[in-house]
Amino acid sequence: MAYSCYIEALRIDPHFAIAWSNLAGLFMEAGDLDKALMYYKEAVKLKPSFADAYLNQGNVYKALGMPQDAIMCYQRALQARPDYAMAYGNLATIYYEQGQLDMAIRCYNQAIVYDPQFVEAYNNMGNALKDAGRVEEAINCYRSCLALQAKPPQALTNLGNIYMECIDPTAADALVNRGNTFKEIGRVNEAIQDYVQAATIRPNMAEAHANLASAYKDSGHVETAIVSYKQALRLRPDFPEATCNLLHTLQCVCDWENRDAMFHDVEEIIRRQIKMSVLPSVQPFHAIAYPIDPMLALEISRKYAAHCSLIASRFGLPPFAHPPPVPVKAEGKHCRLRVGYVSSDFGNHPLSHLMGSVFGMHDRANIEVFCYALSQNDGTEWRQRIQSEAEHFVDVSAMTSDNIARLINQDKIQILINLNGYTKGARNEIFALQPAPIQVSYMGFPGTTGAAYIDYLVTDEFVSPTRYAHIYSEKLVHLPHCYFVNDYKQKNRDCLTPVCPHKRSDYGLPEDKFIFACFNQLYKMDPEIFDTWCNILKLVPNSALWLLRFPAAGETRVRAHAAARGVRSDQIIFTDVAMKNEHIRRSALADLFLDTPLCNAHTTGTDILWAGLPMITLPLEKMATRVAGSLCVATGLGEEMIVSSMKEYEDRAVDLALNPVKLQALTNKLKEVRMTCPLFDTARWVRNLERAYYKMWNLYCSSRHPEPFKVLEDDNEFPFDR
Repeated sequence: MAYSCYIEALRIDPHFAIAWSNLAGLFMEAGDLDKALMYYKEAVKLKPSFADAYLNQGNVYKALGMPQDAIMCYQRALQARPDYAMAYGNLATIYYEQGQLDMAIRCYNQAIVYDPQFVEAYNNMGNALKDAGRVEEAINCYRSCLALQAKPPQALTNLGNIYMECIDPTAADALVNRGNTFKEIGRVNEAIQDYVQAATIRPNMAEAHANLASAYKDSGHVETAIVSYKQALRLRPDFPEATCNLLHTLQCVCDWENRDAMFHDVEEIIRRQIKMSVLPSVQPFHAIAYPIDPMLALEISRKYAAHCSLIASRFGLPPFAHPPPVPVKAEGKHCRLRVGYVSSDFGNHPLSHLMGSVFGMHDRANIEVFCYALSQNDGTEWRQRIQSEAEHFVDVSAMTSDNIARLINQDKIQILINLNGYTKGARNEIFALQPAPIQVSYMGFPGTTGAAYIDYLVTDEFVSPTRYAHIYSEKLVHLPHCYFVNDYKQKNRDCLTPVCPHKRSDYGLPEDKFIFACFNQLYKMDPEIFDTWCNILKLVPNSALWLLRFPAAGETRVRAHAAARGVRSDQIIFTDVAMKNEHIRRSALADLFLDTPLCNAHTTGTDILWAGLPMITLPLEKMATRVAGSLCVATGLGEEMIVSSMKEYEDRAVDLALNPVKLQALTNKLKEVRMTCPLFDTARWVRNLERAYYKMWNLYCSSRHPEPFKVLEDDNEFPFDR
């Protein structure tokens, strides 16, 4: 299509230089360098000041192995446009490849002068400076590169290599710096070696011990991490990062000694840091599972949002021009709403397990879907599925955040969805750059982003009641039933009728006992809910509690807590984490699921309800404490599974355990509604999400600020054309 357009343009006007250049670009992309070169030559012949054509002509010469001709073209591009940073960068690369380091450094420096955000130029100049023996300057270049982009892998690798080659093995500070670099690029074992060496050289260096602890935790050595964090704090008692990270690590393995005092200390640290405008040492994702004031959690998110805005400001981009506020169906024209999803979790990740078919289920007559993948292809079925079903799927993992934002804006995205929030792999600076007129938080992060540049949070009335709107920075969009989408009816239907049903004996479960279960990660537990579970086990003597080794390091402490509360050892049963299908199928072996109020079962809650296992859940105030309740409501059986106090939680669990007929009736009802209830009706959920998008766009077209609203399952109430 593009080729035909350019040929027709040249037929009408053979002197149209831009058409010749664009035609050359098509042949260059197709690998026909000879034709590309011929047409670029025609373009510059017709327009001698055509800098872009000279640049691309130089690129063709470079690809053909003709460096001197490439140099000449880049120089002509600079004659036509003296501030052309890309031409300086490409010219520098030729000089570098020819070993002319001084010329390369000079040209890279000019590229940076004209484009201070030119990440590749900083990285490449670092390489040239390193080769020229100017090590300190090279390190500064790599660090400048890192400052412009959160994790440019090449700069991190180069920085790690230069530290490896040039470091003084007796310099503790340098060893810690190199360890940090190794940790950033995923070489955790080498990071551990550097931190250990640094701590050996300088035993009183608290930072070395704290960083060592972090590396141990990342590599799964949780107990060793705890020892190192405590050593860091002995050396420097006022060490906010070590204090907060130690608390999180202890929480992961159910070490509750001095827990209340530690949370008090951490809250004081957070409040002090916020008052001093320092980025809090507790991350927003950890804060959602902590028993801290919801308003304090909001302030933490606000500080992290402000930090993302600071990162965005370093790109120095002018504000983006957004698509005009024109209804998608106006003046007899029918345009589609352009919706973009940004995520690092398009792959083997709970988000993709839940949302897999959503991107392809959108109504293509009215919605045009773009998926922007922040992570590389992991080769899994989930990535391949989304990639094949989404109308547009773009792997932007190798792009800088500013260029991703530019691409989103060029795609004229009208509604941009943040599927990460403050989770691993997020690049919220993209949203801080505001490439789209409407920006929305959804699914990935069960809490507020605290970001002024995020307009809406897609949620539901149960999870985020209007009475709690003050703990969110976004305007609340209430979907009907439940906001928490899942793909189980499409992807996990076989779990309902397994060919080889699992048996209790497969998992060391007694056949004759009532089995309570909780498959949440152990960090979601706290002493209060564990006390309640122990009371339940003692009131139902012929029962056991089935838990996951998640992580395995927590098992010993949990067993010790149970024994201290008078629970028999045979009443606590641990099992390993399993693959998704097995996990869902074996859940049906339990009798009743006991949820954790402090941070609910989210994906796990969907798993067990799909398996036909009833639950008991106690909603509190923050979003992460109310998700399981919302799941229950969407089955239509919420009243039987949601309680309002810890006493009621205990009483309900005991009552169901001692009344098998009552529990069996609930289990049967749950199994009966799985194929019809809103919770597992993905297509219905997608239609409701589209209604929300239409309403957001209609408000924008009416020149109204974002405002909270509730979606009704009524196309007359939420039309896409007005």
